[in-house]
Amino acid sequence: MTYIVTENCIKCKYMDCVEVCPVDCFYEGENMLVIHPDECIDCGVCEPECPADAIKPDTEPGLDKWLKINTEYAPLWPNITIKRDAPEGAKEFDGVEDKFETYFSPNPGEGD
Repeated sequence: MTYIVTENCIKCKYMDCVEVCPVDCFYEGENMLVIHPDECIDCGVCEPECPADAIKPDTEPGLDKWLKINTEYAPLWPNITIKRDAPEGAKEFDGVEDKFETYFSPNPGEGD
């Protein structure tokens, strides 16, 4: 099992999770984070830290798409271990439906 970042992170990108990760397995895209599934130690400390409830165990049904996205983008995006402020408008995007199709960016973020 691993934890993965799901759709609600898009355009919310709160970074509370990166501060608590003991193995630094978060990677930053332009408008979301992902977890590297091969680096995650399944400790689960990140899940309750996410204000957008966007981190889930990959054992939950219906998350195959998000496991694939985390697996694909983690090697391409820079590692992030330091919490920064959420993007402007993050609260307004929390809970918005179909964010992947409308807002997802494959571009890398800043990283540390």
